Amino acid sequence: MPLQLQQYVTESRNQASIDIDIVSTETMLTIINNEDKKVALAVESILPDIAEAVDLIHSAFSQGGRLIYCGAGTSGRLGILDASECPPTFGSPAEQVIGLIAGGQPAILKAVENAEDNQQAGQQDLVDIRLTCKDILVGIAASGRTPYVIGAMQYAQQQGCKVVSLTCNQNSKMSEVADVALEVIVGAEVVTGSSRLKAGTAQKMVLNMLSTGAMIKSGKVFGNLMVDVQATNAKLIERQKKIIMEATECSRETAELALTESGNHCKTAIVMILTGVNAQQAQDSLQQHQGFIRKCI
Repeated sequence: MPLQLQQYVTESRNQASIDIDIVSTETMLTIINNEDKKVALAVESILPDIAEAVDLIHSAFSQGGRLIYCGAGTSGRLGILDASECPPTFGSPAEQVIGLIAGGQPAILKAVENAEDNQQAGQQDLVDIRLTCKDILVGIAASGRTPYVIGAMQYAQQQGCKVVSLTCNQNSKMSEVADVALEVIVGAEVVTGSSRLKAGTAQKMVLNMLSTGAMIKSGKVFGNLMVDVQATNAKLIERQKKIIMEATECSRETAELALTESGNHCKTAIVMILTGVNAQQAQDSLQQHQGFIRKCI
């Protein structure tokens, strides 16, 4: 049976952009911008569902499990982007958040023909990373029908994992499979079927919420400061000092001294200054309280 694209709202034709190819450049961009404004409202409408997914991810982290994103094309690349940014932002282990894409590494930079239609490959990619029941899988696809993602989701459920779907169509096959279905309905794209546009923006916003929310609940943020940031360059070393100063209201000199004594561990330095203990005592306290600064002080 041929695939009926007309049943998907992401494949429908947008009446607001019918003449986008003949209007002025500024009018063209106004049309795009007006459509983009709808994305945040679509995300807002499913915040309770996103909250449920965040709590499931945090629960997986608490048990030593991993967050695994799985997608094809734009959706897969967005998952990889979010996964790759967690370690430098939150000091999380590289293996804690993983992004999988149909077609593997080559597909990150260039489309791999027919990769998204291989349902077995979705399962195999999870086998290759040794999926366990402690992990949680987030399947990402604007259409909600990508075979590669569905194969991964079904296998994950068979292994006892919680499964979340992130789509931009209602009542999709992926939503049926998921424990929590995130359906961000952004409507027709300004360029028909180009789900790298509004759908991609919506997916990026939700992925930001999923990883950031779970990391906040895991003690990776103090106030709104990313206190587990990894200082891998001069800019980030300076950011560490600024974070310590803002968190403790101390002088720059005090921040620099504590940072040095802590082995350039921002969170340890903050606990040292706020509680008056040495680096080892601060580290012990953080370990005892699962990395939550507020519990240490």
